[in-house]
Formats: sequence, structure tokens, C-alpha cells
Amino acid sequence: MLVVNGGGQPAACRAAGAMHPIQSGIGIMGKPLKHRNLALLLLQARECVMVNFRRILNHHGLTEQQWRVMRAISDNGEPMEQWQICATCHILSPSLAGVLARMEEMQLVDRNRVDTDQRRILVALTPGSRALIRAIAPLVEQQYANLEVGMGEDTVRNLYDALDRFLANRQSNIELVTLSATPRRDVARKSKRK
Repeated sequence: MLVVNGGGQPAACRAAGAMHPIQSGIGIMGKPLKHRNLALLLLQARECVMVNFRRILNHHGLTEQQWRVMRAISDNGEPMEQWQICATCHILSPSLAGVLARMEEMQLVDRNRVDTDQRRILVALTPGSRALIRAIAPLVEQQYANLEVGMGEDTVRNLYDALDRFLANRQSNIELVTLSATPRRDVARKSKRK
């Protein structure tokens, strides 16, 4: 059963510390911003989802980033290059290097250079990590089912559909605003020097 507070916020989101979505904001100098902060809403939604799964990962000794890497390689069906993992999991390359080093120490991944190009490194799951995924999978699937019951199956399906459409259009030509010739941070620095 989904428990909500007076503002209609799911208990799982409250437990995660997520704020109730902001309906409108006030910009600089009191001028209202017309659009809601989509990036912030997506972060809040992510936290509402992850609070349901974080305890499963912690119970099995995994971080969110380690699980993302394991899930990405598993979903891909074959070893991946480091740049592919960075792009898929949205982990910066320097951070991924540390994550993979720890995962290799834990015997969750193997890293091997490609015979035909020694600059390329393939990251593969180990038998141990595949067994761990099989152990975690039923818990994750049950938690997704619980999420659908709590949030509403239609709500979750509509969210998937909306995100799929949004991501499918990410390559569309979105016009970028024109910026002034001098970045604002440069103007601020110059005025401090006077």
C-alpha cells in the first residue's frame, strides 16, 4: 500500500529526502520562471525510484554505480568497452576507472585488451557477477512490481513511455539560445578586480 503525506508525496520519496515537486519558481529579481526545473524533477524522480532498490544493492555489497555497470553489460549481452559503459551508465571516465578497479578487486569484472588493438579494453562480467545478478534479479523484479502497485501500473507505464519518447528525440535539432560575447563569470571577475 502506498502511504502519502498531506501534500500527496509518496512515503518512499519522503524517506529518501526528496522534496515535493515544485510547481513554479521565482527567478532572479523576483521574475517568475515559466518552465519548471525539468532536470531537478528528473533527479527527484530518480531518487524516488532508487530508494526502493538501494537497500537491495547495499544488502549484496554493491554500490549504485557497480550495479549500473553490471546491469549495462548484462543487458548488452556481451563485454563492453569502457567508453560504452561511460556513455550507457553516465559515469565520467575518471570515476569509471576507480569503479572498475574496485569491481575487478571484488572479482565482479574482468578487463582485457583487444588483441587487434591494444588501446581498446573490453570489460566482461565474471561468473561470480553473473551469479550475483541471478540472485538479485528476483528481488529487483519484485521491487518493480511493488513500485507499480504503489505508484500505479499506468503511472509507471506512462513514465516509461514518456521517457522513451523523450530519449528517442534527443538527437533532434534543438536550437540553443544565443549567449553574450562575454561570459557572465568573466564580467563578475573583472568587476571584483576594480
